[in-house]
Amino acid sequence: MNEKANWKDIKFDTIYNEVLRSLKLRRDSDPGCKVEDIERVLNNLYIKDGADLEGPGTVQSINTAATIAAHEHFISAWKAEKGEK
Repeated sequence: MNEKANWKDIKFDTIYNEVLRSLKLRRDSDPGCKVEDIERVLNNLYIKDGADLEGPGTVQSINTAATIAAHEHFISAWKAEKGEK
């Protein structure tokens, strides 16, 4: 793996893990937090991603992609716990 791709992977993984931790903390500390709340955030992230003016591969687009991936994973895992699809 070349050096350029490596920093992007590291950045993605770092953001992804930070967002997952943050979502878990929110769920654990806010009894009013529902999966629908996280889905609304994800929908806004999709909109932001569609308006990516800086282009792919920038730090901001990596941040957005990692944040979306973490939200998708978190929602999927939460729904699986509840026996939903």
